[in-house]
Amino acid sequence: QPFNQQTHGGFSSAHSKPSCSEANPAGATCAQRLRQCEMGEPSWCGLCRCPPTVLWAMSGGAAEVSFTKRAAQELSRCFNGLNVRSAAKNQGTTAAAFYPGNETQHLLQCRGARIRTACHNKFKERLDIVPHARTLTELWLEPAFLMKLFKYINPKERSVLAQVCTAWREVLYQPKFWRGLQPVVNFRDLKTSGPCVRLGIYKSLDRRAFDSLCLFGASDEDIYDLIAQCPASMANRIRQIGLRCSAITDKGLEVLLGGLPSIVQLELSGCNDLTDAGLWASLNPRIVSLTLADCINVADETVAAITQLLPSLYELNLQAYHVTDSALCFFSPRQTTSLCVLRLRSCWELTNHGLLNLVHSLPNLVQLSLSGCSKISDDGVELLTENLRQLRSLDLSWCPRISDASLESIACELTQLEELTLDRCVHVTDVGLGYLATMNNLCALYLRWCTQIRDYGVKTLCNMRSLQILSLAGCSLVTANGLSSLVQLRHLQELELTNCKGATRELIQYLHQNLPHCLIIE
Repeated sequence: QPFNQQTHGGFSSAHSKPSCSEANPAGATCAQRLRQCEMGEPSWCGLCRCPPTVLWAMSGGAAEVSFTKRAAQELSRCFNGLNVRSAAKNQGTTAAAFYPGNETQHLLQCRGARIRTACHNKFKERLDIVPHARTLTELWLEPAFLMKLFKYINPKERSVLAQVCTAWREVLYQPKFWRGLQPVVNFRDLKTSGPCVRLGIYKSLDRRAFDSLCLFGASDEDIYDLIAQCPASMANRIRQIGLRCSAITDKGLEVLLGGLPSIVQLELSGCNDLTDAGLWASLNPRIVSLTLADCINVADETVAAITQLLPSLYELNLQAYHVTDSALCFFSPRQTTSLCVLRLRSCWELTNHGLLNLVHSLPNLVQLSLSGCSKISDDGVELLTENLRQLRSLDLSWCPRISDASLESIACELTQLEELTLDRCVHVTDVGLGYLATMNNLCALYLRWCTQIRDYGVKTLCNMRSLQILSLAGCSLVTANGLSSLVQLRHLQELELTNCKGATRELIQYLHQNLPHCLIIE
């Protein structure tokens, strides 16, 4: 291959690589070839395969270095190259053409080749163990292949794929594909189905080893059928049960909880035929989590049954429009150490006086929600912050009487708070955000539709280095100038800007560029 004059040490393009006899006369050494380079004669080194470029640069191009030093350096490099090639040959690898000065690169190439060979052999051994499919049809029926394939399919699609064929169903019905999921049995769709269809559903749930179950639109007859036909292994395995929009009575609830002895989590939502008497007769002391929502008969007496029958209760979610301050008086020292999560949502009749009873009975609360408790004011929040110092999560959304004074007491007293929700607190301003900016442990802050927040308040939040989740949805007074300052929050993982007028297309692009690891909801 001819050498270009500009890129190969000044040799004309007429010179090309000489033959082996011309380049390597008998007894020639690198020093002799250096002299040829000094004379302007291109030469190739028989030991190190140096092209004329390298030798030329080592002679006339470096006149300040003596001839002896240049020869010694070149000989040293040649011997180093020989040693490396010899070592590579002894290790069973093929040494590529070696040039002086590239010893490190050559060593890395040899080491990489050995690693690739080892990985290839290891992978080959694994393949030898797995039976190979000879055709595409056999591949789609190979359990080992399907096991790996179905790991990338979401649970909803797995339910459909399980109906393709028996082979796929056998693979997909393994419990590991359904762990942590809650199936929903819609009894409204099963009204016209025979007992064989229901039995097939129960067996299918049992094979997949579900430990959670949701019953939608169930009646007492459906409950009796479930308890009578479900396998014993399934009945003993179910630990979480939910009843939604169901017309069961007190008797049906008693039969359900009696037939599922392992229930520890119970959800009753939209069950308007249940009464306090049914809860008194059905609740079991082993229950640690209870949710009551949209049940019109739930009132103060319901809370009395809960506090007396469930001594190990850890979490209570209560959405009831008829619960008053008197209900909170039923909490006693029995729940002081066990109850840590309390959510009282849309309890419109609760006032600051009810919170006084609450804080003295449950001082160890970790999560508290008063969402929709519209009669709670700044005085009630101050009472909470002074007595519930262990709170990690506080939800005051849809409390229209909350103002900046509440945020000041929260910032001063709840130093361990990690999550704060202030959605629809329309009296919160930039002053209140200035108080929150001093909270070092706050990780999640929700300010949806706090319509008085402006750019100044958003900029003060940039001092919160621990903030990971921020919602400014519906904050119409915040402009692009204020939102652009959020790029200082390098640890931000989620930012919600829906219905925010300042969230222009250019701003969103700017935030994506400067916060590449943040999920921006627009």
